[in-house]
Amino acid sequence: MSDLPAPHRLADGTSMPAVGFGTYPLRGEEGIAAMVSALEAGYRYLDTAINYENETEVGEALRRSGVPRHEVQVATKVPGRFHERELALRSLRDSAARLGLEQIDVALIHWPNPSRDLYLQAWQALVEAQRDGLVRTIGVSNFTEAHLTRVIEETGVTPALNQLELHPLFPQAGMRAVNTRLGILTQAWSPLGKRQAPFDADPVAAAAEAHGVTPGQVILRWHLQIGSMPLPKSATPERQRDNLDLGGFVLTDDEVAAVTALGRPDGRLFDGDPDTHEEM
Repeated sequence: MSDLPAPHRLADGTSMPAVGFGTYPLRGEEGIAAMVSALEAGYRYLDTAINYENETEVGEALRRSGVPRHEVQVATKVPGRFHERELALRSLRDSAARLGLEQIDVALIHWPNPSRDLYLQAWQALVEAQRDGLVRTIGVSNFTEAHLTRVIEETGVTPALNQLELHPLFPQAGMRAVNTRLGILTQAWSPLGKRQAPFDADPVAAAAEAHGVTPGQVILRWHLQIGSMPLPKSATPERQRDNLDLGGFVLTDDEVAAVTALGRPDGRLFDGDPDTHEEM
């Protein structure tokens, strides 16, 4: 039996667990119950965003769970409509209020929205918020190498993490290598691939049978072994536990390579090219 990998050590001196919990689209009392269940199962990282419209529920779940505040990291994201520097700072303060937190553990820019060309202002706001103590760790989401290079060169501050669409059908080898070179942690949204999850694909099914685990566990273990921090979402307590129970097996190098080989050029879940996609 093996243990989960050690927590990720980030360049800013903080650490994050090997697996986090995605909260989209969990809302209302059912959403709160699902998040409380996740915390009870052992998740210690909750990923939300202003555009998920559930920051209030995330904060309430954290309080109801009884898990000590210092044990749980809460991440949120600044949307495109708030990229102007002052709007971004205000959005972070508003997020903290909705979450009921004095300090946001992790704040990200949700999408670069390059046609508006304001993501640098948003990054400058995050740098300021970190300096002032409103946010502890700052990062980005859906940034390309060009976007990363620009914010680093303009501010001298490198994002601690970059959250990407990343799953077997879209393994993002190039961007993972960029993140690694820059000392940036790669997080994965939609880590199983949602409706396109390749549970029945030969490499996944064969590895699941060989190790006596579920196809979902194979894919999440693949994430861990390629250095990605997956953020699976489930409202089902049993699946929440399964998604966190990844320490009892290790994929072989051949199995990892075979899952990676499922990637394809059109593997994105939707037209989410960061150079063209706009999300306000």
